[in-house]
Amino acid sequence: MAGKKKPIKGAVDSAQQLWTAGVGAITKAQEESNRVLESLVKEGHEIQERTVKFADQKVGEVTGKVTKLAGSVSSKATQHWDKLEQVFEERVARALGRLGVPTNKDVQQLAERIEQLSAAIAELTGKKADAKTAPVRRTTRAKKSAE
Repeated sequence: MAGKKKPIKGAVDSAQQLWTAGVGAITKAQEESNRVLESLVKEGHEIQERTVKFADQKVGEVTGKVTKLAGSVSSKATQHWDKLEQVFEERVARALGRLGVPTNKDVQQLAERIEQLSAAIAELTGKKADAKTAPVRRTTRAKKSAE
């Protein structure tokens, strides 16, 4: 029976070695997984920082472009309003001209002519011409319609 105990003892030793190797492998795997996890966490933080910097840079670029575009649009809108205002003024002036309403230039020319005639009359009659007469006042349409 002594010969039979040797193969059992060899099997037990082999099983013991396998068990020990398995425990060692599990321990090594746990240690390695902790190192891998720490490495992944560190790498994740670095990627997150780079992504935030990149996103901030792109937001800054887009903000600059949008600001420039808004300024351009505002400038074009101002130009269009100026053109619209000019067209409106020209049309109103033509309509007033068709109605026979004198322009400011016409009134100024008339006032100058009156001053010239007053000076000529004063010279012919020998009377001293008054200092400049009071400027012509413009009346509003409401005053004209009330008269």
